[in-house]
Amino acid sequence: MKIHPTAIVEDGAELGSEVEVGPFAFVGSAAIIGNGCRIFNHAVITGRSILGERNFIGHGAVIGAPAQDFGADEATVSEVRIGDDNTFREYVTIHRGSRNGSATVVGDGNLIMVGTHFGHDVRVGNRTVIANNCLLAGHVQVADGAVLGGGTVFHQHMRIGRLAMVRGGTRFGRDIVPFTVADRDNILAGLNSLGLRRAGFSGPTRMELKRLFKLIFRSGKNVSQALAQADDVEWGAEAREMIDFIRTAKKRGICSAHQRHERISVVDEDSRGSDWEGLEVSQNRITQVTMP
Repeated sequence: MKIHPTAIVEDGAELGSEVEVGPFAFVGSAAIIGNGCRIFNHAVITGRSILGERNFIGHGAVIGAPAQDFGADEATVSEVRIGDDNTFREYVTIHRGSRNGSATVVGDGNLIMVGTHFGHDVRVGNRTVIANNCLLAGHVQVADGAVLGGGTVFHQHMRIGRLAMVRGGTRFGRDIVPFTVADRDNILAGLNSLGLRRAGFSGPTRMELKRLFKLIFRSGKNVSQALAQADDVEWGAEAREMIDFIRTAKKRGICSAHQRHERISVVDEDSRGSDWEGLEVSQNRITQVTMP
């Protein structure tokens, strides 16, 4: 264990083996820090914050501060729970739950970049990439493998589905369906076919998801009608996941989709071949896209 002489580790804090605490960092009395975590200069871990193993807490990050909610205060007994092997870069802020017994939860293997904010009661899954200055309001849910572009804003209580990819500099108030690309405010561009292929989804599975996407978003039917038609088809597990996600949407609903005359989806490489990989085509404009 390495604790810099200028760091403050309050009595009662539990630190595992091989933990490093850098200059002027603060670890509060209720914190539990797992083996191999590295806490860099001026980082603050306060409140009931429970970190798993091998997490990287960057310069100036703040984990476990009280919720920004009129119903919460310093006396609220709530938590931040973080898994293993996460990277939280400089000035990330994660607030704890807003009610007694509640928690803000982050899974394993996530890369959370500079200046990102997780509001109270947020749920983030595993292996996500959340780029600089993303703002997640209270109760937002981010499923496994999602990629959120920098500077994007997410309304409270909304959900981002598994392996979704979100364009930077946008804002969302409706649920983003699993396996899709969201590239404009509350608008989907199409399937994240490249991401699905990299995640090991087979060709037939990707094509089935493509057929379902067309039925839900480009058949001319409303969502209820499209779901009713989908019920007559035998779908695989991934397609059922998309259907179930849509069915459980709350009052704010799900993002709609570009129609074909508005936009050609870039990430649908299954039908265009590798020459289209990394290109974005929108209203007669072609730009290069860097895929993660």
